[in-house]
Amino acid sequence: MQKMYTPARLVVLFAAVAVLLTIFITALYTLQVHLPSRYDPGDAPPQRVITRRANITAARGNIYDRNGVLLASGSPSYNIKLDWNMLRRNPVTNDVVLNLIYAAIEEEIEHNDTFPVTRSAPFEFVANMTNAQRNRLDAYFEFHNIDPDIDVSDFLSLMRDHYNIPYTVGILDARLIIGVRYELEVRAIVGTIPSYIFASDVSTTFISYLNERGFPGVFAESTYVREYHTIYAPHIIGYVGAMTAEEFEYFRHHGYPMDAIVGKVGAELAFERELQGSNGQEVIRMTEDGTILSHEITVPPEPGNHINLTLDINLQRATEHALQTQIEIINRERIENEEDTIPGGAAVVVDVNTGEVLAAASFPTFNLTTLSEDWAILNTDPGLPMFNRITHGRYAPGSTFKMVTALAGLRHGTITRYTPINDRGVFDRYAGEDGDGFSPSCWIWRERGVGHGTLDVVQALECSCNYFFFHVADNLPGAGPVTRGYLLSEVAQEFGLGIDTGIELRENLGRLATPSVKYDLLSEGWWAADVLLASFGQGLNRFTPLQLASYTATIANRGTLNSLTILSRIYNADFDLLQEHEPEVISVIPETWALDIIHEGMVAASRGGRGTARTVFGPDNYDIIVASKTGTVQIEGQAFNDGMFVAYAPASNPEIAIAIVVEKGGSGSAIMDIARMIFDHYFVNESSFLATPYGQMIP
Repeated sequence: MQKMYTPARLVVLFAAVAVLLTIFITALYTLQVHLPSRYDPGDAPPQRVITRRANITAARGNIYDRNGVLLASGSPSYNIKLDWNMLRRNPVTNDVVLNLIYAAIEEEIEHNDTFPVTRSAPFEFVANMTNAQRNRLDAYFEFHNIDPDIDVSDFLSLMRDHYNIPYTVGILDARLIIGVRYELEVRAIVGTIPSYIFASDVSTTFISYLNERGFPGVFAESTYVREYHTIYAPHIIGYVGAMTAEEFEYFRHHGYPMDAIVGKVGAELAFERELQGSNGQEVIRMTEDGTILSHEITVPPEPGNHINLTLDINLQRATEHALQTQIEIINRERIENEEDTIPGGAAVVVDVNTGEVLAAASFPTFNLTTLSEDWAILNTDPGLPMFNRITHGRYAPGSTFKMVTALAGLRHGTITRYTPINDRGVFDRYAGEDGDGFSPSCWIWRERGVGHGTLDVVQALECSCNYFFFHVADNLPGAGPVTRGYLLSEVAQEFGLGIDTGIELRENLGRLATPSVKYDLLSEGWWAADVLLASFGQGLNRFTPLQLASYTATIANRGTLNSLTILSRIYNADFDLLQEHEPEVISVIPETWALDIIHEGMVAASRGGRGTARTVFGPDNYDIIVASKTGTVQIEGQAFNDGMFVAYAPASNPEIAIAIVVEKGGSGSAIMDIARMIFDHYFVNESSFLATPYGQMIP
């Protein structure tokens, strides 16, 4: 048998192994001794360290109702932001941006992209471009000297080249990259736009994913998301949002950063400085690849104060339901008859002794808990659900104004408690020789062709006799209608009509009819007809439901006009009491005796045999004695009159006053059931929420 290994073969094998070992040892020696710095990461040139200073958002204070029910709070959250300076120096910026977008898509996170070009082909400028989008695009065009009339395709090609996006990247992906890079660059160009937030309110899971994958220039910033715990009182509670450029001009003087979230309307705006708190600051040191080296809080944030509103959220719920229910009942009937429906209305409930607003409803309304999702629909809804009719709706008061005329007549001696005036149906003092002058009639004349007969002031308020108040206003002292017009407006102001109610919310002051106001508005003189129109709530007077509630409360408490408020208490973050509301008196009407007479007439309107509110509040229909006044407002060109109703109860010792306005409601009598439902809740069903677990929705 032949041997497998011969001495010659063994020599060759050992020689080959020796050569290989020599080469390996020599190379290892060279690497470790002669060239260690080239391959030793510990001795490699260190990455540049970047120091980033950032704000720490302070917790916004909570909002509660008067009983401590949580209405609005702040929930800790995180936003994803991009560091423009880090990204623009990174050669793979486009890859980072695109990978970040796809990571968000995978997690079903919507990223912010307001670049005003559609995201899919055929590409074109968005049709409904906002003013902010237009202004930013114009600034971008101007900075880069781009023709504003440029074709969209050419514009995208130009931006692709500008951002060095290779043509191997598909156009849809290129559009996504352009959208984010545009957001970053336009802020550097304009300089007054809040910093770009790639995505808001993201989960900690998504943040961990980004940290694990490594996205240089991408970081998470802690913040707070506003949460609303009730679907009621949105017009009073309000909501928050990012500052506009105009708002920043104001808030920057108070130390607000450009990207601060602030109150937009309602209590969120009214108490912004109390709720906001003070942001802290932090310093973060990191490498260019995003590795955090150190993190230090240099200024700790100070949380905002907590606010208790005067609202009783349970009464608020009852008020909103009452308003909506009655409007829907009327509308169902009108739809069946193919008639005009009611577009909206408002109801306000006020504590007659303190001026505290206990409930205030505007219909149609909206849901604070789904506001962001509903925003586009709400802003195009013809019913104007976001319009606050409580503070900004202006309405002619109709016959609810007759108490003003009554006080003017009693004050100036035109009438006494028992002065008789015969209602002949038509007030023809200014009819003229040919009957072509001004001759207004009482409502009963238009319905039945007769007058009310002889009445005193209490009886006139009971049956809402127009003729009686024509006579009172026309016989006020003075040389002519101008003087009488000012006497009426003077009393109206003392009742709080046409003036600031003192409430913390932004409000419309309405319009108080005077000779000078008419001239400024219409360039016309003031005539006897204007006095007669004003006497029963027609003409130029326009008041808000809030003012009508204040007016009614002033009658109820016998002449003290209190400043209205929605603020009950302010606590610091540790719930130490800082401030408690004390009633603030604006003015006092001295003729309490005259107000007693007016009170008697308003009780008669509810309980008397000819009372206009008797069908709902008469002695056989309602146990609680209510003082009230109905109002019907004729609007030119409108098929249905506006309905007005004011009331307070209990008549013997008033606690709350109510003012209700329903557009195209038909009459005050048609909407009285709204007040009854509110009174029912307040006096009969006084159950209230004393506590609601944090985070749970108020039912």
